[in-house]
Amino acid sequence: MTDDQRDQLPDDLNPSGFVGAYLFPDNSRRRWPGVMYLVIAAVCVLVVAVAEDSAVVNRGWLVAAVLLAAVGVLSITSGWRMTVDEKQALVAAQGAVEFGVGHASAQQVWRGLRSRPTWRVLCYSAEEPPLQRGLVLVDAVDGRIVERLVEENDETE
Repeated sequence: MTDDQRDQLPDDLNPSGFVGAYLFPDNSRRRWPGVMYLVIAAVCVLVVAVAEDSAVVNRGWLVAAVLLAAVGVLSITSGWRMTVDEKQALVAAQGAVEFGVGHASAQQVWRGLRSRPTWRVLCYSAEEPPLQRGLVLVDAVDGRIVERLVEENDETE
């Protein structure tokens, strides 16, 4: 490898040039690959129906069609449309804990087999140093509080 050849991030992924608020991608984008899987599964079934006596076509085509159809249905049904962004999740988490929130951060995670999007919000009380901390899971589809945990902050020592 010469000095002229170096790995580098594309401009759209370079964080140093980033300006503005980041918008998390919506999980409903999963529906498009699901549709493509179903179309490919249908093509596999069509190939078996048209060329079943061919030397190239065997039961593997039907197995592939079933697997592609299953993955396609799972992909389409897990394409949840997110209606709650991280700012709304932070507000919901603040209402779910019993203390005034100082520092907080939100992280997007997924729950369950169908990967329902959820915001995991970690928040600390407003005292310096914070005396309490909380972890709140906020559903990114309907905004309900899924789970919450509040405890004394043992990181102060």
